[in-house]
Amino acid sequence: MKDKAVRKREGFEGQRLIVLPRKIQNEFLVNDPITQQVYITDIGYYPKARFHHVERAQGISQHIIIYCINGHGWAEIGKKKIEVAPSQFMAIPAHTPHRYGSDADDPWTIYWIHFKGQISQYIVDLILKNAPNYKPTLAYNANRIKLFDEIYDNLEKGYSDDTLKYVNMTFQHFLSSLLYEDKFNNQEAERENHVVEQTIELMQKRVGEVVSLNEFADFANLSVSHFSVLFRNKTGYSPIEYFNHLKIQKACQYLTFTRMSIKEMAILLGIEDQYYFSRMFAKLMDIPPTEYRKRNQLVP
Repeated sequence: MKDKAVRKREGFEGQRLIVLPRKIQNEFLVNDPITQQVYITDIGYYPKARFHHVERAQGISQHIIIYCINGHGWAEIGKKKIEVAPSQFMAIPAHTPHRYGSDADDPWTIYWIHFKGQISQYIVDLILKNAPNYKPTLAYNANRIKLFDEIYDNLEKGYSDDTLKYVNMTFQHFLSSLLYEDKFNNQEAERENHVVEQTIELMQKRVGEVVSLNEFADFANLSVSHFSVLFRNKTGYSPIEYFNHLKIQKACQYLTFTRMSIKEMAILLGIEDQYYFSRMFAKLMDIPPTEYRKRNQLVP
C-alpha cells in the first residue's frame, strides 16, 4: 500500500529532504563493511509543517526517528496513540503500522531520518527499552542539531564512497546522542563550562581595555545571541555586566592599595570618562569611589 500524505501542495517553507537512490543503497550501503551496520535511506527537516499527515497501514522497511523541537503533533504506532510535544522524539520500528501528523493549530517542526542496517533493529530496541510508549523525551541540544546538519549538508554534495561512510559514521554518533543523552549532555556541559572559563580569563587579562560583546563572542566561536545566553546561564550575568564587575573589582584594589587619582584608575580600566566610572562604581558598590577609599585605604 502506498503512503497516504496530506499537506500543502507547495510543501513547507524551508523544508529539506533527501532520498538516497535505491541503486546507491543496493550497490554500496548494504555491502560496505562500515555502512552495512546502519545507514540512512531518507532524511529531512519540516519547519512548522501544517497539514503534515502520513499513513502507512503496513509500515515500511526502514526504521524511523522523528525529533520534534517546536509545536505539537500526534502518532498512532501499532495500536497505541501518543501526543508529541517539543523536546520529544518518536522511534518507529520497521514494518510497524503507523500514522502521524502535525497539530492543526500548533504545527510541529521536526527533524526526521529513515534508516536500515544489520544492527538497526538492535538500536531501535535499545531506544524503546526505556520508552515503551515510543516517545522518549529529549532535551534540545545545539550539538545534536549540528550533527544532523553535518549529515544533511554532506549528502547534498553527492554520494561518493567516502561521503557515505562519513555521514553514516556521523549518524551513529547522532544515534548515540539519543540513546545516551546524559553522557552527551555532560560532554556539552563540560565544553560550555570551558568556553565560559576561558572567556573570563580573557576578561581578566584585558580588564584595562574596551572589549565589545562581539569580540567576546568571536573568541568563544559562538554567535552573539548563543554566547550571551550561555554566559548568563553559567554566571547569572550578561558578559558585559560581568566584565564591568571585574573592572570594579580591580578598582577596589587600586583604591585600597594606591594613591592614584580616580581619573587615572578609570583610564587604566579602559574608561575614558571618570564621571561615568564613578557612577558605575557607586551603582555596583552602593558607595562612591572616594568614600570607599576613605573607609578602606591601607596606604599612609
